[in-house]
Amino acid sequence: MKSQFSFIPLAARIATLLLIGMPTAQAKQQCSAVMPANPREYWSWRLIDGRKCWYEGKPMLSKSLLEWPVRISTQARPTEELASALIEKPSDPIGSEEWTPSRQNTFDALWRTRVEQR
Repeated sequence: MKSQFSFIPLAARIATLLLIGMPTAQAKQQCSAVMPANPREYWSWRLIDGRKCWYEGKPMLSKSLLEWPVRISTQARPTEELASALIEKPSDPIGSEEWTPSRQNTFDALWRTRVEQR
């Protein structure tokens, strides 16, 4: 019975040592398109997506720890554009002109000219 109680504190100590020794996850840093005019700290840059990503800190930070800020688009989403295109807008009957086909543009007239050419 005594051997069971000595095992629990030993397992707790081992787990504590493993957790302390594990590296902590680092938060991603936001990229800036330009370096501040009067920086208080050391600033570095890396090429991310073909652009200079300025960040606060030492050079050669892992690219996986850098990210561009998320842009909020002010443009309409494609589904909204599609929905607005499908909704028919009322036409203005006052500005419309009546179109009647001329004698030359009717099917019969075009067919006759085609048959006569052969």
